Amino acid sequence: MRLFGLIGKTLSHSFSERYFAEKFRAEGISDACYRLFELPTIEALPEFVAAHPDLRGFNVTIPYKESILPYLDALSPEAEAIGAVNCVKIEERRLVGYNTDCYGFRTSLERFLGSARPERALVLGTGGAHRAVCYALRQMGIAPTTVSRTTGKGDMTYADIDAQTIGEHLLIVNCTPLGTTPRTEEAPALPYHLIGAEHHIFDLVYNPSRTLLMRKCEAQGAKSVCGYEMLALQADKSWQIWASQTRFY
Repeated sequence: MRLFGLIGKTLSHSFSERYFAEKFRAEGISDACYRLFELPTIEALPEFVAAHPDLRGFNVTIPYKESILPYLDALSPEAEAIGAVNCVKIEERRLVGYNTDCYGFRTSLERFLGSARPERALVLGTGGAHRAVCYALRQMGIAPTTVSRTTGKGDMTYADIDAQTIGEHLLIVNCTPLGTTPRTEEAPALPYHLIGAEHHIFDLVYNPSRTLLMRKCEAQGAKSVCGYEMLALQADKSWQIWASQTRFY
């Protein structure tokens, strides 16, 4: 039985195991299974891989998308350019890192925006996911401005966001875990009263499907979407990588 899975620190919110179980059942794949693996630290990765000889690949989530890099034997060109990995393929005991978040985000965002093409995007959070988001935005010709709680980590802090900032950034992308089940009453500290009908809100959180951020922005007339489609797209791209014979080393 080929084993695949997801590693992260806290995975109780994850839909991935159910998603892949349904995918394998729908596509008649009977020789593969997908499981969740909570690792207390990224330093536990070598022991985890050694303990699962049937492991063929795994996804990576918060907070290990960047810290996993030193443990990998090779990176795809896109993962190297982004500087973050959310998909690892195991071939002949070598760990090869990929980034499918970029594909999932860009494809979902293009569908969400339709003909709209904002010039700038406000990207909330500076964790591993924001790297793929910023990379995809630049590919689309949209300039990202990153926001962090800590001075120096992003282009600005939440305290710096004013009317001019909101007016110049008609796309807002949430790359933080704020609002994720079970802490559904959390939301980024934005001046929501300044958001209007011309804004598009993309929340990478997918559980719940309508976060407090989305609800508060929708109350101001903005359009919003959650990250479930992005999750499905990046998961399908991960499966294509695991099932492919293509190598990047």
